[in-house]
Amino acid sequence: AATFAETSNQTPTFFVLFAGVDPTPWVENLGKEKGVTFENGNFKNISMGQGQEKPAEAVVESFAKNGGWVMLQNCHLMQSWVPKLERLLEVVQENAHPDFRCFISAEPPPIASWKNMPESLMQGSVKVANEAPSDIKSNITRGWANFTHDRIEGCTKKTEFKACLFALCWFHSIVLGRRRFGQQGWSRKYSFNTGDLTICANVLQAYLEANPVVPWDDLRYIFGEIMYGGHITDAWDRRTCNSYLSVLVNDQLFNGLELGPGFRSADPTTLDYEGYLTYVDEKLPADSPTMFGLHPNAEIGYLTNWTVSIFETILSLGGGGGGGAGSGVSAVKESMEYFTKTLPEQFQMLTIMETAEPLLGLESGPFVVVALQECQRMNGLISEIRRSLIELDKGMKGQLNMSQPMEDLIKAISINQWPGRNPFSQCRWESKAWPSMKNLIAEFADMMLRIQQLATWSSELITPFSVWLPGLFNPTSYLTAVMQVTARRTGLPLDQMTTETHVTTFLKHDSIDYYPTDGAFIHGLYIEGARWPTGEEAGEPELVTGTPVAGTLVDGRLKELLPPLPVIYVKAVAVQSTWEPSAVGYLRRVADIYECPVYITSFRGHTYVFLATLKTADPCSKWVLTGTAILMQTDY
Repeated sequence: AATFAETSNQTPTFFVLFAGVDPTPWVENLGKEKGVTFENGNFKNISMGQGQEKPAEAVVESFAKNGGWVMLQNCHLMQSWVPKLERLLEVVQENAHPDFRCFISAEPPPIASWKNMPESLMQGSVKVANEAPSDIKSNITRGWANFTHDRIEGCTKKTEFKACLFALCWFHSIVLGRRRFGQQGWSRKYSFNTGDLTICANVLQAYLEANPVVPWDDLRYIFGEIMYGGHITDAWDRRTCNSYLSVLVNDQLFNGLELGPGFRSADPTTLDYEGYLTYVDEKLPADSPTMFGLHPNAEIGYLTNWTVSIFETILSLGGGGGGGAGSGVSAVKESMEYFTKTLPEQFQMLTIMETAEPLLGLESGPFVVVALQECQRMNGLISEIRRSLIELDKGMKGQLNMSQPMEDLIKAISINQWPGRNPFSQCRWESKAWPSMKNLIAEFADMMLRIQQLATWSSELITPFSVWLPGLFNPTSYLTAVMQVTARRTGLPLDQMTTETHVTTFLKHDSIDYYPTDGAFIHGLYIEGARWPTGEEAGEPELVTGTPVAGTLVDGRLKELLPPLPVIYVKAVAVQSTWEPSAVGYLRRVADIYECPVYITSFRGHTYVFLATLKTADPCSKWVLTGTAILMQTDY
């Protein structure tokens, strides 16, 4: 209401959309107070998208003439049309009806330097931004405030409705607050909002009143696969969402179910609407990662990444400029000299191909193909780095005109950023390299280790006993080669094979002197959200086709964010009829096997590689909620 007092028929209201916040109910409720509703014909809500331009223009012109409120949602999806809307508002506002109001909503651009709304439209609007909090108490209080005492009392099964509604608000606050933990919370960004909560509450009430008993399975499916799940595009995030629901929405809600450590569900027979708010104020423990099911290390990782992001932003703003540019140029030249001197020659592909030709027809041929592909891709990267450094050197000497790629390379070197990582950079190192979060010096050192492995492998094209899988451009190709070799040896169809993983007792890869049966050894991986015990803590080893394996997943140690894993035995196996095919691999659905996603970097998301099978003595849901995953490299 206070914001509305600042608006006029000449000034549109602009809502900045954040995940967890939906301004639509605010506008609708305010409209009802002032007699502006859809039923009265003077309120129109349009969700912008393809084909909605003409209807939106018609409504704006009509309401500007006759009076009314129009809300144009998600205008960031119509960036090419918004300037036309801006011009239309300028025209109609000259003689607009006193009761005309225009409300616009749009998400901020994904990168701060981008612009998706005209600057003049933003300057001429009343801007409203209300970002959802990240703590549980604020979110659950805001969520519960969407309902009223009368709403609960009006349900024919108010005891069940109260308990389930409070659990739903708790679930809503958990999925919103989990975002602050970055990719360990959700591997992608999702726009969960208040609308999801209120619609789920409507569904909950309808299903409770239509069934003699609480239909738990139906509710979990609708909430996890349709309502909240409708936002989710990542299979592993969907599993996280459904795991929360399986833990929180069940018949134990009426028997003091532990919603979080030290916080149990209240007795719905003794509390009313206000009683639940009091219960939250008095009983809810302080916010911590464990309340979300995460390990305490998640908070350390989140704060570390946040700090790094701030300093990277400061560096990018100040890099390459200022009065002390002389010392900056000197540092760039020193780095260029180091890279040029250190960079090895390209692999001699003709010689390697001659060595490979008689080996391609053998059983180990697929491994030879992987080595050839890796050498070719490394040659492309080495060539691009050398070419760009030579060109930049000539440009700095005045022998060539300085181009934009040269300028971008100078800026990247000056702030220790891998060239091309900035999406606006025209330097091409990133496009030739592998996914990474490392800085320039760390990734260059990583590249040298990769070249060293390839040099050893390509000298005679004999596959190493254990391969540093993170050192490959395409790790999936090596895993496919493992299945191809096993298929040739056993005669099994390749399309009916997959891989499973066993964590061995080998702590150092150079202590291995044999090839495992029906598989391969890999090393150099890390685990996030848990750890793997070694030595006596792992227990008595057992043999899997002759290879000693031991241990199960255990809780990580505090401040040990990415503990390294022992050597892993990747075994090619035939697909079983009970396994469920999915977009991320074959799901076993076995109680003592945690299906662990393996990512190249901590960014997760699109860097997913394959599904690892890790033994667990705890419920799999524990590791799902901690965001436990295997990573192929650290960020530093």
